[in-house]
Amino acid sequence: MMKVTSVVGARPNFVKIAPILWELDKRRIQGFPIASLLVHTGQHYDEGMSEIFFRQLDLPQPDVYLGVGSGTHAEQTARIMIEFEKVCFQESPDLVIVVGDVNSTLACALVAAKLCIPLAHVEAGLRSFDRTMPEEVNRVVTDHLADFLFTHSEEANHNLISEGIPAGRIFFVGNIMIDTLIRHRARAEASEIRAKLQLQDREYALLTLHRPSNVDDEGVLKSILHAIAEIQRRLPVVFPVHPRSRKKIEEFDIKNLIAEMSNMILVPPLGYLDFLHLMSHAAVVLSDSGGVQEEATILGVPCLTLRDGTERPVTVTDGTNAVVGTKTHDIIQETFRVLAGTAGSNRTPPMWDGEAAKRIVSVILGWSGATGMHPGLKAGGSASGFVVSR
Repeated sequence: MMKVTSVVGARPNFVKIAPILWELDKRRIQGFPIASLLVHTGQHYDEGMSEIFFRQLDLPQPDVYLGVGSGTHAEQTARIMIEFEKVCFQESPDLVIVVGDVNSTLACALVAAKLCIPLAHVEAGLRSFDRTMPEEVNRVVTDHLADFLFTHSEEANHNLISEGIPAGRIFFVGNIMIDTLIRHRARAEASEIRAKLQLQDREYALLTLHRPSNVDDEGVLKSILHAIAEIQRRLPVVFPVHPRSRKKIEEFDIKNLIAEMSNMILVPPLGYLDFLHLMSHAAVVLSDSGGVQEEATILGVPCLTLRDGTERPVTVTDGTNAVVGTKTHDIIQETFRVLAGTAGSNRTPPMWDGEAAKRIVSVILGWSGATGMHPGLKAGGSASGFVVSR
């Protein structure tokens, strides 16, 4: 019996781990000798940031809840490591799966590596090349600890190869988030959130802000909001307010700036289905999120990334994303360009087809000997890594 421990901690993790858990359970029912354990670190822990995602994504309740809560990067990472090590001692997993680039990802990767437990990293190889981003540090360290690196693009493969990671550890499987989107798109379409907010199809903008580089810097946050003030004169702007953003808006005493925006619609953090519905029908999405860039690409909705770079360049070269930065003028100019109908065309990136989890689990089972499949798999016609056969 192969024991697989999967780790989640924050909202993006829930979206990424869900398809893998579904596929593991499917293979177990088919008779493969797999035991799956889900560990929730509690990095995100309230209803809007955690519980609603478990319900809407058909995720099982965690087998283990660490309850670490918030804190500085060091405090949070250390608490997760201490508690997750206890889980590993008790459960003796054969494989630990971590996803994304949050503190939970790094902490549990470090524990697994120090205990010599094989480690799989889903969404490996993303690089912003900006070490001031906590996520960049998390993903770089995790990739260099991992035994299995599951990538979603050729750019990610190249990044790993250039850092000296052997090609035999790299598996190009596609985008795991798109598995979730495809599975739940019809349910999201039935959401009534747009009707509740009295929004018409393609006649509003959707805004998300949460990155410390944007919301913890008063000057940057004001620069973005001044742009939004101008944009909302043209069309409604829906802003699901992240707890971090709300805290900083109050701390910087800029509530009056937002209050003056008569066409800004503030809502609490939304569940997966409501947010996916709003994104699907928006005229444009303005965001500093990584996952939103990818989802908007599949939905065909223009996305303007409020950062100076992206670790997901395939969303720019193949998708609907444009990196516009945080300067007021640039945000306004690019938004009005999109609204004028001059956004470029897009195509679906290779292997963003809803089958990533199936490929990931096939690699895992092949390594464990459960299927008899050799883990080397088939070369993908590229020196950068391997493509998993369908």
